[in-house]
Amino acid sequence: MTDRLVVIGGDAAGMSAVSQARRRRGPDDLEIVVFERGRHTSYSACGIPYLVADVVHDAEQLIARRPEVFRSRFATEVHLRHEVVDIDLDRRVVMVRDLEAGGERNEPFDHLMVATGATPVRPKLPGADADGIFGVQVLDDGVALRRRLDHTDVTRAVVVGAGYIGLEMAEALVQRGVEVTVVEQAPQPMATLDPDMGSLVADAMRRLGIVFRLGESVTGFDTAEGSVGAVITTAGTLPADLVILGLGVRPNSQLAAEAGVAVGPTGGLVTDRRMRTSTPGVWAAGDCVETFHRVSRRPVTIALGTHANKQGRVAGINIGGGYATFPGVVGTAVTKICGLEIARTGLGEAEAAAAGFATEAVVVESTTRAGYFPGAAVMQTKLIVERRSGRLLGAQIVGEENAGKRIDALAIALWNEMTVEEMTGLDLAYAPPFSPVWDPVLIAARKAAERLDGPTGLSTVEAR
Repeated sequence: MTDRLVVIGGDAAGMSAVSQARRRRGPDDLEIVVFERGRHTSYSACGIPYLVADVVHDAEQLIARRPEVFRSRFATEVHLRHEVVDIDLDRRVVMVRDLEAGGERNEPFDHLMVATGATPVRPKLPGADADGIFGVQVLDDGVALRRRLDHTDVTRAVVVGAGYIGLEMAEALVQRGVEVTVVEQAPQPMATLDPDMGSLVADAMRRLGIVFRLGESVTGFDTAEGSVGAVITTAGTLPADLVILGLGVRPNSQLAAEAGVAVGPTGGLVTDRRMRTSTPGVWAAGDCVETFHRVSRRPVTIALGTHANKQGRVAGINIGGGYATFPGVVGTAVTKICGLEIARTGLGEAEAAAAGFATEAVVVESTTRAGYFPGAAVMQTKLIVERRSGRLLGAQIVGEENAGKRIDALAIALWNEMTVEEMTGLDLAYAPPFSPVWDPVLIAARKAAERLDGPTGLSTVEAR
């Protein structure tokens, strides 16, 4: 008898699961049906800021696989603009709404894959639904924003929120010739960085003409004839032709939670290592789930396509009859904003303290290449280390070209629970176009090891 797999969500996690399940079970053994409420499958959400900036010229370039590919190569029926609005676990059916033609119908399942992603945080403030206020989460959002910039006279924009998305969108608008103000209620941009590293980001962006309003909260939006005209904050009013909300995202877990699937303390769906939920036959992956942090040993939600693809792959292998597990995360991320590369992995100082660690930290200034080689640029590397053991707990990098991807070496060391003393012996590649003879990773590890051997009490030192 043929089993039926219904997938809710047609992007990274959902379609990775589809491809892996199909490789292991043919159409006569497993029927696969996907419902996606948007207009696209398998696209790069991380590429949206570059579409808005016109670095990527066409939204089609961000699409990895279209529905017809899944139909022809993976014998999978994909229904775009179809939203699952209810899950009945007792009857093993989902209710699907056709967003174009209208109407609802029930679809049965034997296996259910929940890949509903994340939902942008949108403040419940006066005027928040006005035309010209954009949240940027899915490709349709990016297309709409790009269209607005292409066909409307936009001279002033306000970005609310100074996380990854907010700052990437601020850069995109600057590249389009727009005057940009960023409003952030925290005292620094990028809360995932420690304050000393976040201040480097703010300083670099100010040099490019971006105005930062830190320590301010948005209280509402002025509108005229349904369109936004200004952003009202606790410190005044900022005129705006366009507003982008970069307040982060939360797991889109409500649909499954209302059906009775367990949700964890982070708001994400709870899964085991094989991506099985609390309900037999129901799987989940991607931004809608919580996952295990290998350093803090706590559940976290981190919305990244890398995790979504890996988790979807694991779910698909298991649905297909194989065996795979997802080992957790260490929180590695990298971005590029206005020529500045920013990266982090593991825990920041406050996160490490909250997890119960006693720490030391070092910040090292170095260069991305041999100092005499053309193009050598300054970079700062910060390591957070457990005081007694010397184990690496976290790392952050802020620097110019060729700085950011060094976080990968630090993430591998972190993943394998290396001490900074062990890291000083890492055999890293060297040639003047790529690195000083002592790579910044090695310099930071050496300085941290020296710090542990010396007097304690200072949380951060500068080393050059």
